[in-house]
Amino acid sequence: MPQAEESSLDPGATETTGRIPGNRGIWVGIACIFVEFAVLFTVYFVARAHFPEAFQTGAERLSRLAGTIITLVMISSSFCVAASVITIRAGKRRLSLYWLIGSLILALGYPLAKYFEIDWNLAHGIDAQAGVFVGAYYYLTLNHLVHASWGILGMLWVLTRHLTGAYSTEDYGGLEALASYWHATDIIWLVIFPFFYVLA
Repeated sequence: MPQAEESSLDPGATETTGRIPGNRGIWVGIACIFVEFAVLFTVYFVARAHFPEAFQTGAERLSRLAGTIITLVMISSSFCVAASVITIRAGKRRLSLYWLIGSLILALGYPLAKYFEIDWNLAHGIDAQAGVFVGAYYYLTLNHLVHASWGILGMLWVLTRHLTGAYSTEDYGGLEALASYWHATDIIWLVIFPFFYVLA
Protein backbone atom coordinates (compact mmCIF):
# COMPACT_ATOMS: atom_id res chain seq x y z
CA MET A 1 0.00 0.00 0.00
CA PRO A 2 2.70 2.58 0.81
CA GLN A 3 4.26 1.98 -2.60
CA ALA A 4 0.91 2.47 -4.32
CA GLU A 5 0.30 5.70 -2.44
CA GLU A 6 3.77 6.97 -3.29
CA SER A 7 3.37 6.28 -7.03
CA SER A 8 -0.08 7.88 -7.09
CA LEU A 9 1.37 11.07 -5.61
CA ASP A 10 4.17 11.18 -8.16
CA PRO A 11 3.03 13.31 -11.14
CA GLY A 12 5.79 11.93 -13.34
CA ALA A 13 4.47 8.41 -12.88
CA THR A 14 0.95 9.38 -14.00
CA GLU A 15 2.30 11.19 -17.07
CA THR A 16 4.26 8.24 -18.39
CA THR A 17 1.79 5.46 -17.53
CA GLY A 18 -0.44 4.60 -20.47
CA ARG A 19 0.71 7.60 -22.52
CA ILE A 20 -0.23 7.50 -26.23
CA PRO A 21 2.52 8.80 -28.56
CA GLY A 22 1.34 11.74 -30.63
CA ASN A 23 -2.43 12.02 -30.22
CA ARG A 24 -5.55 9.87 -30.43
CA GLY A 25 -6.57 11.35 -33.78
CA ILE A 26 -3.45 10.13 -35.57
CA TRP A 27 -3.96 6.64 -34.16
CA VAL A 28 -7.53 6.55 -35.47
CA GLY A 29 -6.10 7.38 -38.89
CA ILE A 30 -3.38 4.74 -38.56
CA ALA A 31 -5.96 2.14 -37.55
CA CYS A 32 -8.03 2.99 -40.64
CA ILE A 33 -4.95 2.60 -42.85
CA PHE A 34 -4.14 -0.80 -41.35
CA VAL A 35 -7.74 -1.95 -41.88
CA GLU A 36 -7.63 -0.69 -45.48
CA PHE A 37 -4.42 -2.57 -46.26
CA ALA A 38 -5.63 -5.67 -44.44
CA VAL A 39 -8.51 -5.76 -46.94
CA LEU A 40 -6.11 -5.18 -49.85
CA PHE A 41 -3.79 -7.95 -48.65
CA THR A 42 -6.80 -10.27 -48.40
CA VAL A 43 -7.59 -9.50 -52.04
CA TYR A 44 -3.93 -10.18 -52.85
CA PHE A 45 -4.08 -13.67 -51.30
CA VAL A 46 -7.40 -14.47 -52.97
CA ALA A 47 -5.97 -13.46 -56.37
CA ARG A 48 -2.80 -15.41 -55.69
CA ALA A 49 -4.81 -18.52 -54.82
CA HIS A 50 -6.74 -18.29 -58.10
CA PHE A 51 -3.76 -17.37 -60.32
CA PRO A 52 -0.70 -19.07 -58.75
CA GLU A 53 1.35 -19.17 -61.95
CA ALA A 54 0.93 -15.44 -62.58
CA PHE A 55 2.19 -14.67 -59.09
CA GLN A 56 5.07 -17.15 -59.33
CA THR A 57 6.44 -15.53 -62.46
CA GLY A 58 5.32 -11.95 -61.79
CA ALA A 59 8.01 -10.97 -59.31
CA GLU A 60 10.73 -11.93 -61.79
CA ARG A 61 9.55 -9.16 -64.12
CA LEU A 62 9.78 -6.39 -61.51
CA SER A 63 12.90 -4.41 -60.67
CA ARG A 64 14.11 -5.68 -57.31
CA LEU A 65 16.66 -2.87 -57.30
CA ALA A 66 13.84 -0.29 -57.29
CA GLY A 67 12.01 -2.16 -54.52
CA THR A 68 15.20 -2.40 -52.46
CA ILE A 69 15.98 1.30 -52.91
CA ILE A 70 12.47 2.25 -51.77
CA THR A 71 12.82 -0.06 -48.76
CA LEU A 72 16.14 1.49 -47.74
CA VAL A 73 14.74 4.99 -48.22
CA MET A 74 11.70 4.25 -46.04
CA ILE A 75 13.73 2.61 -43.25
CA SER A 76 16.33 5.41 -43.24
CA SER A 77 13.65 8.11 -43.23
CA SER A 78 11.86 6.42 -40.34
CA PHE A 79 15.13 6.27 -38.41
CA CYS A 80 15.69 9.99 -38.94
CA VAL A 81 12.19 11.01 -37.84
CA ALA A 82 12.55 8.82 -34.73
CA ALA A 83 15.88 10.52 -34.00
CA SER A 84 14.16 13.89 -34.41
CA VAL A 85 11.65 12.96 -31.70
CA ILE A 86 14.37 11.66 -29.37
CA THR A 87 16.53 14.77 -29.73
CA ILE A 88 13.64 17.19 -29.13
CA ARG A 89 12.83 15.26 -25.97
CA ALA A 90 16.43 15.83 -24.89
CA GLY A 91 16.08 19.56 -25.53
CA LYS A 92 18.32 19.54 -28.63
CA ARG A 93 16.01 21.53 -30.88
CA ARG A 94 18.51 22.35 -33.63
CA LEU A 95 19.64 18.72 -33.90
CA SER A 96 16.00 17.63 -33.98
CA LEU A 97 15.45 19.99 -36.92
CA TYR A 98 18.41 18.52 -38.78
CA TRP A 99 17.10 14.99 -38.28
CA LEU A 100 13.66 16.02 -39.52
CA ILE A 101 15.12 17.69 -42.61
CA GLY A 102 17.11 14.52 -43.28
CA SER A 103 13.95 12.44 -42.92
CA LEU A 104 12.13 14.67 -45.42
CA ILE A 105 14.96 14.52 -47.97
CA LEU A 106 15.03 10.72 -47.74
CA ALA A 107 11.23 10.51 -47.90
CA LEU A 108 11.24 12.53 -51.14
CA GLY A 109 13.43 9.79 -52.59
CA TYR A 110 10.43 7.44 -52.46
CA PRO A 111 8.21 9.13 -55.09
CA LEU A 112 11.33 9.84 -57.15
CA ALA A 113 12.36 6.17 -57.10
CA LYS A 114 8.76 5.16 -57.85
CA TYR A 115 8.68 7.47 -60.87
CA PHE A 116 11.80 5.86 -62.34
CA GLU A 117 10.50 2.39 -61.48
CA ILE A 118 7.21 2.99 -63.31
CA ASP A 119 9.09 4.46 -66.26
CA TRP A 120 11.24 1.30 -66.35
CA ASN A 121 8.14 -0.89 -66.03
CA LEU A 122 6.36 0.76 -68.95
CA ALA A 123 9.48 0.47 -71.10
CA HIS A 124 9.44 -3.29 -70.42
CA GLY A 125 5.72 -3.77 -71.06
CA ILE A 126 4.74 -3.96 -67.39
CA ASP A 127 1.52 -1.97 -67.48
CA ALA A 128 -1.99 -2.36 -66.04
CA GLN A 129 -2.92 -4.73 -68.89
CA ALA A 130 -0.08 -7.15 -68.13
CA GLY A 131 -2.11 -9.51 -65.93
CA VAL A 132 -3.55 -9.96 -62.48
CA PHE A 133 -0.20 -9.89 -60.66
CA VAL A 134 0.83 -6.58 -62.21
CA GLY A 135 -2.65 -5.15 -61.57
CA ALA A 136 -2.41 -6.08 -57.88
CA TYR A 137 1.13 -4.71 -57.76
CA TYR A 138 0.13 -1.32 -59.14
CA TYR A 139 -2.97 -1.08 -56.99
CA LEU A 140 -1.21 -1.77 -53.70
CA THR A 141 2.03 0.09 -54.35
CA LEU A 142 0.36 3.22 -55.77
CA ASN A 143 -2.13 3.18 -52.91
CA HIS A 144 0.81 3.07 -50.52
CA LEU A 145 2.47 5.92 -52.42
CA VAL A 146 -0.64 8.05 -51.86
CA HIS A 147 -0.47 7.47 -48.10
CA ALA A 148 3.27 8.13 -48.10
CA SER A 149 2.65 11.39 -50.00
CA TRP A 150 0.28 12.47 -47.24
CA GLY A 151 3.08 11.69 -44.81
CA ILE A 152 5.50 13.84 -46.82
CA LEU A 153 3.01 16.73 -46.76
CA GLY A 154 2.74 16.17 -43.02
CA MET A 155 6.53 16.40 -42.75
CA LEU A 156 6.48 19.74 -44.55
CA TRP A 157 3.84 21.06 -42.15
CA VAL A 158 5.64 19.76 -39.05
CA LEU A 159 8.98 21.11 -40.33
CA THR A 160 7.41 24.54 -40.83
CA ARG A 161 6.07 24.49 -37.27
CA HIS A 162 9.40 23.20 -35.95
CA LEU A 163 11.25 26.06 -37.66
CA THR A 164 8.94 28.57 -35.94
CA GLY A 165 9.69 27.06 -32.52
CA ALA A 166 6.38 25.25 -32.03
CA TYR A 167 8.02 22.19 -30.45
CA SER A 168 10.00 21.93 -27.26
CA THR A 169 11.01 19.40 -24.62
CA GLU A 170 7.58 19.80 -23.02
CA ASP A 171 5.47 19.95 -26.20
CA TYR A 172 6.34 17.82 -29.20
CA GLY A 173 3.06 16.00 -29.83
CA GLY A 174 2.81 17.05 -33.48
CA LEU A 175 6.29 15.74 -34.25
CA GLU A 176 5.52 12.50 -32.45
CA ALA A 177 2.23 12.10 -34.34
CA LEU A 178 4.09 12.51 -37.64
CA ALA A 179 6.66 9.90 -36.58
CA SER A 180 3.88 7.46 -35.66
CA TYR A 181 2.21 7.89 -39.05
CA TRP A 182 5.46 7.55 -40.96
CA HIS A 183 6.42 4.39 -39.05
CA ALA A 184 2.99 2.95 -39.97
CA THR A 185 3.59 3.56 -43.69
CA ASP A 186 7.05 2.04 -43.27
CA ILE A 187 5.60 -1.12 -41.71
CA ILE A 188 3.09 -1.51 -44.54
CA TRP A 189 5.83 -1.15 -47.16
CA LEU A 190 7.89 -3.83 -45.37
CA VAL A 191 4.94 -6.17 -45.99
CA ILE A 192 4.40 -5.06 -49.59
CA PHE A 193 8.06 -5.46 -50.55
CA PRO A 194 8.39 -9.23 -50.03
CA PHE A 195 4.85 -9.90 -51.35
CA PHE A 196 5.69 -8.47 -54.77
CA TYR A 197 9.45 -8.31 -55.18
CA VAL A 198 10.59 -11.46 -53.37
CA LEU A 199 7.98 -14.07 -52.40
CA ALA A 200 5.53 -13.97 -55.28
